[in-house]
Amino acid sequence: MTRYALGVEYDGSEFQGWQRLTKSGTPDDTTVQAALEGALSSVADARIDTICAGRTDAGVHAQCQVVHFDSDVARTPRSWLLGATARLPPAVCVRWCQPVADDFNARFSARARRYRYTLVNRIARPALERHYLGWERLPLDADAMHRAAQHLCGEQDFNAFRTVHCQAPHAIRNLHAISVARHGERVVVEVQANAFLHHMVRNIVGSLLVVGRGEQPEAWIAELLAGRDRTVAGPTASSDGLVFVNPLYPAEWNLPSEVTLPATMG
Repeated sequence: MTRYALGVEYDGSEFQGWQRLTKSGTPDDTTVQAALEGALSSVADARIDTICAGRTDAGVHAQCQVVHFDSDVARTPRSWLLGATARLPPAVCVRWCQPVADDFNARFSARARRYRYTLVNRIARPALERHYLGWERLPLDADAMHRAAQHLCGEQDFNAFRTVHCQAPHAIRNLHAISVARHGERVVVEVQANAFLHHMVRNIVGSLLVVGRGEQPEAWIAELLAGRDRTVAGPTASSDGLVFVNPLYPAEWNLPSEVTLPATMG
């Protein structure tokens, strides 16, 4: 039996999220996991089950989701990559495939995860790239949003920024870094943490937008964090602008550089 790791890229617009769903016992083929497992199973001519680094919600995209699976079928990494991609819908592809140690786990071996939220800030909604951009019509102060966001860094209780449907046993997460920057009409939020709660990034962005519009002071973000009350925080930002950039792993796993921790963090 060999364990493989995959780097998977997908446009989440057409899917109900990453996680395979069941309806009356029938697999739901509108999830990324179901599509990927179907393609891999076809290549193997046997059932393949996958574990991912971080589940994504409906409409959320991934630049490099990392997945692992086990198989005793004799296939080269190139065969898994090309065979699976050929059987996947156009919105999904396998970027790389390699064998890994038996104790590698795409979810539990990851030490960090990175997300990017991009929105267009102008009076008119976006037409081109509309599935990859959030939208805010009122002028935003990106510098104020960036300063406010720094209150979130460190190991904190993020109850104020998780959905009521979140099933995590606790809300303590270590947010390593967050930045907000303007690039012309676009405002980009980059965030890295050890792990994320359900809707955590979109809820953070929704509250930062309140600060960016000047409706609340920068210190409001710290107040929300301390208050741990989701009902008084900002609304959940749309899924369109959110991309799961990648997870990060220690160098010992010998994965591609894009998913390997820098030496200073390893």
